[in-house]
Formats: sequence, C-alpha cells, structure tokens
Amino acid sequence: MRFLNTIALLSLLALLTAPPLYAQVRFGPSGGEGEPLRRQEWLVPSPDTDVAAHAVLFRPAGAGPFRLAIVAHASTQNVLRRAQMPQPEYRPLAAFLVSRGYAVLVPERLGHGATGGRYVEDQGGCDEADYARSGRATAEQIQLALDHLRKQDFIRKEAAIVIGHSAGGWGALALANADPKTISAIAVFAPGRGGHANDEPNRICAPHTLLAAAAEFGKSARIAVTWLVAGNDSYFAPAFSKSLADAFRGGGGRVDFRTLPAVGSEGHWMIESEAGVKAASSELARVPNLSGPAPAKKPRDDR
Repeated sequence: MRFLNTIALLSLLALLTAPPLYAQVRFGPSGGEGEPLRRQEWLVPSPDTDVAAHAVLFRPAGAGPFRLAIVAHASTQNVLRRAQMPQPEYRPLAAFLVSRGYAVLVPERLGHGATGGRYVEDQGGCDEADYARSGRATAEQIQLALDHLRKQDFIRKEAAIVIGHSAGGWGALALANADPKTISAIAVFAPGRGGHANDEPNRICAPHTLLAAAAEFGKSARIAVTWLVAGNDSYFAPAFSKSLADAFRGGGGRVDFRTLPAVGSEGHWMIESEAGVKAASSELARVPNLSGPAPAKKPRDDR
C-alpha cells in the first residue's frame, strides 16, 4: 500500500511540475503568403491560453510598418452553425483597407470554426440575456489579437482601427473604452446581439436589455464610433439601430450614425460583399485615418 501511495504521489508531483499545455502553443504565421493581398494564415492568442485563435492577415506590398485594422466577425448562438463557420475573411473590405495602407487581421474567435474551444460570448437565454458581459468577452478577444499584432515589426504601434460586424461590432462597442492612442477609431456595421430571435426577421431578444447595455458601454467610451446599417437590415433595422446608437450616445459615447442604401436581399451581410463595401465606401472614408492614401489610379493612355 505504501508503494502505491508513493507512486500516486510521484504521479501528482509530475503533473504539478510539468510544463502547462499552453506552453506548446505557438503564435504567428502558420503558412506562407499568397494571393490575394499577401494573404497569410496566422495564429493569435485567445482567452484560453491553450487555444490559439485562427486568423488571416492581408497587407500592402513592402516591409511596412503598416497601420493595423482588426475586423471582428459576426456570430450566432447556434452551436452547430458556429462549429461549421468557415474562416471569416471579409476580402472586399480587406481590399478596401489594404489599398489605404492598412494591414488587415481577421481573427476567428473562440467557439467558432477551426479555432474551436469554449464559446465565451454566450449571452444566455432571452429572458436573462447578459449582453454587456457578452460584448466584453468579444472585446477581450479583439484586444488580444490587436496586442499580438502590435508586437510585430511590420505593424505600427499606434492608431489602429477596429471594424466590427454584428456581434463583432457589439464587441467593438465594448472596446470603445480602450486607449485612443492605440485604437484611433471604431467602425461598426449593424452591431448588436439577439437579432432574428427564434430565427424570425425583425425580432430582437430582450431589446430593452440590449439598449441598457449600449448605454453602459457609452459611459466608459473614449473612442469615437462610426455606426453604419443598411436600409434592409432585418436583424437590427435602421430605426432600432438608431435607438441603440442614441443609447450609446446617451451614456456618453461619441457616435456618427448613418443609414446606408439597401444592399442585396439582406442588408445585414452587406459588409461581406463587394457591392456592400462599395455602398459603404464613402462613409468608411469618413472614419478617422481612413481617408487615404487613395487607391492608385491607372495611368491614362493618351495615344
């Protein structure tokens, strides 16, 4: 019996002194550059230290250092849909940003697609939805990815921008309390949580709770937000989106709210398409630091 106790003690000691599993996680590029836009797969930190978040990076030609843009993707409460989610890339938006001198990182958050792991952004059921907690969990993951890229030699340390879509935009609002020297501007496309409640268009789960959380985010906001929504968004329609933006502003946040033309059959996904980025381009150009450099024009042939 004493021998067995000794073995058990030694086994426990080995577990306690062994290097943690997350020490084996390696962050950085996980493949070579390719097309388009020097596309490269990356691994970046997540809140779970033993799980690396998958990401894609796009950047201009040259060595940099480039300004950084982080794009935060949409999400869903549906477990199966999250597990099957392909790596978000937002290529038309990335092309718009790269043409203006930005390196663009699109990280995939915990609980989605190839990244996997636990879903830390869960808002809970409709009656007890905790939208503030959910938004902060998203914001933490955006910040971790941003901090890792800022350590790279080809990235400028200041004046990054964050662009969020839907749940990613909601997390970007929660991140508006960050240091304005690090993040100079935030742009969000139809930010929110709980849209399409029970898969029904124009139905939002606990809208009063969402409005209260927006006001709470506004209280600590330090970074100006450009808030965009398509005219045919059935997740967070323009009228409700304006109410949400007003709640954020009422809490103390600075907001430039704009309604964009209807795009496609469902405006909520406009930022994923070339037509949507084109429709939003003039408003995106109003975002601080996004006005230039303008895309290079082809030389005219006057012969």
